[in-house]
Amino acid sequence: MSEHTPDEVLAAEQRHLDHARAELARMRAHTLSLVDSLAPGHAGDAGADEALGWTLHRRAAGLVDDPSTTLFFGRTDHDDGQRLHIGRRHVTDSAGDPVVIDWRADVSRGFYRATREDRGGVRLRRRFGVEQGRLSAYEDEHLTDALPDGAEGDPASAILAREIERPRSGPMRDIVATIQPEQDALVRADAQTTVCVQGAPGTGKTAVGLHRAAWLLYAHRERLTRQGVLVIGPNRAFLQHISAVLPALGEVEVEQRTVEELLTVATEGRKEVRVRGTEPPGVATLKGDGRMAEVVRRAVWSAVGDPARVLESGAVVVTRGSRRWRVPGYVVRDLLEELTSRGVRYGAALNLLPQRLAHAVLQLLEAAGDSPDDAVQDAVARSPEVRRAVKALMPVQDPAKVLHRLLSDAEFLRACSDGVLTDAERDLLTWPTPPRTAGSARWTAADAVLLDEVRDQVRRTPSRAHVVLDEAQDLSAMQLRAVGRRCSTGAATVLGDIAQGTTPWAARSWDDVLDHLGKPGGSLEVLDRGFRVPSAVIDYAARLLPRIAPDLTVPTSVRTDPGLLQVLRVQDPVARAARTARELAGLDGSVGVVAAATAVEELARELAAQGVRFSRLDDPDPEQQRVSLVPAGLVKGLEFDRVVVVEPAAVVAAEPDERTGLRRLYVSLTRAVSAMVVLHREDLPAELA
Repeated sequence: MSEHTPDEVLAAEQRHLDHARAELARMRAHTLSLVDSLAPGHAGDAGADEALGWTLHRRAAGLVDDPSTTLFFGRTDHDDGQRLHIGRRHVTDSAGDPVVIDWRADVSRGFYRATREDRGGVRLRRRFGVEQGRLSAYEDEHLTDALPDGAEGDPASAILAREIERPRSGPMRDIVATIQPEQDALVRADAQTTVCVQGAPGTGKTAVGLHRAAWLLYAHRERLTRQGVLVIGPNRAFLQHISAVLPALGEVEVEQRTVEELLTVATEGRKEVRVRGTEPPGVATLKGDGRMAEVVRRAVWSAVGDPARVLESGAVVVTRGSRRWRVPGYVVRDLLEELTSRGVRYGAALNLLPQRLAHAVLQLLEAAGDSPDDAVQDAVARSPEVRRAVKALMPVQDPAKVLHRLLSDAEFLRACSDGVLTDAERDLLTWPTPPRTAGSARWTAADAVLLDEVRDQVRRTPSRAHVVLDEAQDLSAMQLRAVGRRCSTGAATVLGDIAQGTTPWAARSWDDVLDHLGKPGGSLEVLDRGFRVPSAVIDYAARLLPRIAPDLTVPTSVRTDPGLLQVLRVQDPVARAARTARELAGLDGSVGVVAAATAVEELARELAAQGVRFSRLDDPDPEQQRVSLVPAGLVKGLEFDRVVVVEPAAVVAAEPDERTGLRRLYVSLTRAVSAMVVLHREDLPAELA
């Protein structure tokens, strides 16, 4: 038993927190002083100076304290006498001794996974309650004590439950204080392993993906910083929602993009493709079909010419001094076949061809008794005759022009898709009124994906060290291929929920997703314990699962608070929604008003008329307000303390088919953390009636 009162214990822990804050400030001041003291040439040269300065600035940014939270949230006491305070980052004193241990360190693992059956040397786990950056409570779990008679498993933590369930307004925050054992296992999975997480609403799959990125950057800093980590989300509203998580964990250099941004913006930040057009869902679905990869491949490589047709006399003739050396057409053809069958990109084959032709000339020189060296081969490769031959045999390919021709020229499309597409599918793809040039084309989002495929056939897409892909079930096969190219030499963390697939091309299985990503050996893990969605809400939404995803198990909520659910039939759902939002805005936490896109304008007018200050998440840069008006198409991945769902029948009817509409409704019905109000005048879907 402790000789100190709870107040004395808490005061001592607060003193340790104050000490940790002071040491963190010292660490940051020291880092900034190094930046200020850098002299030109200090690191060796201008480039090294710049790299060192950037590294120090990045470290200083990662040492910024957040006064609204604490530097540590837990403590473990070990059999060997160690006492470790577990927090968001590593803090040391001036002697280099640890004051706070980073949650990502191996020694922190016991805080998340130690049990009475498998303590791993941990004898006590302490959790802290936090209010406005100060410690407000603590809770001890003595792992060496026997369970009370009749008890099964470790007792639930009241502090942990309060932290999971407390209202949260504004952007998503980290969950380092509440990571569950099954989540921690995914976060710390081997860096070379692609992990695919099927997660029901509220199971924390997005948080797992972000914390995995943070852990990887900690455990494999050099490689991942050099090659980069990329987070891909479904839309800009989602990325804004999660944007604060990684910086709060000290990781400020992680790139975050939507799929559309990824495919239209070049590495240097300039737009390579302007998406200005739209097209029917059937056309977009076909363009996203995995078979299009073969059609694109054939289109790119169709430029390779037949020596008998494109070369004068059907051969390559090179003049050296007073003699002419002739490489016969059949030899040239063999060289081309060797290059095109190696699996290299078109651009790489194009770069290799001059040397291959020059080597063939050198073989003729050697057969004639000459002894040419590498300098001669290089000279032959640069000769006008070889350059002309290469230009005729493998002309430089412009990706936009290749795709323009593929979609404009019906005969070219037929040749490239023979045995792959049907005549009806070719008719769908061919532009009825082709633009005159690639530059004048009104490219669609699906075209941008095809252009990315063409670009990769021409030159290899650079790979990141790791990619976190959220809402992966909504991507087409061609979009998944594009993402897979970005992690071809690294691994991926794939997150999603088959039941929440709301695009016409949504995935039917995770095996298909992993195959298209190029990660068929990925490990599939299932999260079905809901921590954020209360049982009243998740049980209601789960009535749709037998219809929209019959193979999935029904998720279960582990929340102690069942939450509040109201399903009300009213005469005017829009007016009632505005009034309800006004009432809920007076409570703690965030409010989301979710409706079909067709109802958003009317809702906006009604909210304004009733004096409700709100942000519209369909705005490019929404103003931060307690109440958010959200089109159902943008709500995926978001969460609000209280949600008002307006006219479910309209949400379903807005989609191209009923199944997709019911999935969109399922997403809308699983965004609430505390309470949900469903307002309708039309009949509800049969499963919810």
